[in-house]
Amino acid sequence: MRKNFSDVAFYPQPVLVIATYDENGVPNAMNVAWGGLCGSKYVDINISRGHKTTENILLKKAFTMSFADQAHLVEADYFGLVSGHKENKIEKAGMHAVKSEFVDAPILEEFPLTLECRVVEMVDTYGGLRVVGEVMNMSADESILGQDGLVDAGKLKPLAYDRARKDYRLLGDVVGKAYSDGKKLI
Repeated sequence: MRKNFSDVAFYPQPVLVIATYDENGVPNAMNVAWGGLCGSKYVDINISRGHKTTENILLKKAFTMSFADQAHLVEADYFGLVSGHKENKIEKAGMHAVKSEFVDAPILEEFPLTLECRVVEMVDTYGGLRVVGEVMNMSADESILGQDGLVDAGKLKPLAYDRARKDYRLLGDVVGKAYSDGKKLI
């Protein structure tokens, strides 16, 4: 038997932190609720027009997207609680911003995995502004790389958001091999 829900909850939902610069070069960060991949080199986010981050993206046409990790859960959650119009969230969180070499946006050094994005499309849509960014670079701290030189999710410990329960969850173990396990049915 299945149960029907009126509130749609997409599982798992990545915890993404968007960082931007304002007109004075001051970095800002926001925990964005709606975002993800929309192609092999593209990401999208949906944000409301009233956010400081939205204003900064409209101004600079660039942003970084970091994957929140277990070690920085408190900071990532804080970035979603307070407006960048009211305080310098990066400074208050004790994080450090460095300028991306690829786009006009900051990289938050403490987050070990960051996508550096150039805006290619902005469209007013259902629930806000849809921003599509082309990933110009992905930077990863060496501490999260496996022996093969690739990002190891087990070392990254990325957070997922459970919207129904308002919980953060840790993405877990390897349980199968993509493009391989299904071959058992071929």
